[in-house]
Amino acid sequence: MDAVAWRRGRFSLVLLAVAAIAVGACTSGGGGTSSEAPASEAPASEAPMSEAPMSEAPASEAPASPIAGGLLDKVMTAGKIIMSTDPQYPPQSELTAEGNYEGFDIDVGTEIAKRLGVEIAFETPSWDVITAGSWAGRWDFSVGSMTITSPRQEVLDFSDPYYYTPAQMAARTDSGITTLDGLAGKVVCVGAATTYLDWLNGTLDFGTESPQTTPPEGVTATTLDTDRLCAEAWRAGRTDFDGWLSSSTTVQAAIDDGLPVVAVGDPVYFEPLAVAFDKGGPDPSDLVTRVNAILAEMREDGTLKAMSEKWFGLDLTEKQG
Repeated sequence: MDAVAWRRGRFSLVLLAVAAIAVGACTSGGGGTSSEAPASEAPASEAPMSEAPMSEAPASEAPASPIAGGLLDKVMTAGKIIMSTDPQYPPQSELTAEGNYEGFDIDVGTEIAKRLGVEIAFETPSWDVITAGSWAGRWDFSVGSMTITSPRQEVLDFSDPYYYTPAQMAARTDSGITTLDGLAGKVVCVGAATTYLDWLNGTLDFGTESPQTTPPEGVTATTLDTDRLCAEAWRAGRTDFDGWLSSSTTVQAAIDDGLPVVAVGDPVYFEPLAVAFDKGGPDPSDLVTRVNAILAEMREDGTLKAMSEKWFGLDLTEKQG
């Protein structure tokens, strides 16, 4: 598809003052050049489809046409948008044994593609590669529960937040730790290049919304490729760290899956999570505008809330903390 552009015809008066007027209005959309089906017809092996209704972003929010050579132009011409995701981060995203991607972020990204009128495909780079920017066109956007931070904004553009999660400390069930103070001087496991690591190191910066909480005295961090692997390491018998910091949703999913995890204390801060776009690639500004319009519509029509309740059991789409 070359573009999605709506034009409204102007009204014309064609009769004399004593006559009635005739009004004509017309719209036209960009012609489709891709032979691929839209996201709503994507094969199940590519991604599970959300059952939420699909509708276009409001015409008033959409640019008249994509920026020539920009990211929206690239996506609409290809008829497909490529999303980076994590195959081991349930309930946000996970590659199942059947070879399908599923989770909250998968549903959100798929719905964005549907409302753009394009297919969706997935790539699975490591988190540190995604957050570093300079994607070289290997994927178009990241719907990966990425927290907006000042350093990341230097290399990435962000949508408005689409949900907010509490950052939750946890411990091994056999550690005897039941409070945050009990983790003083202990080692805490986090995902590499995450805001959880930044918080433990005292460098987390949300700009004007930076958290006011501080880590337990003398705590140190160890990292694995993704958050969930910390809990999996405990199940495999590792005991070289006693704590784990991740989103409350990931911690709860690990508990529900029977991993040796117990939540410790109240959330230490709340994260604004957004869709990310590479500043180092084609100009993403018009796609950011379109995605913001789509997210606003999904919030208004209840789609985002329904997805959150489906995967987390509660509505995390409203700002907390």
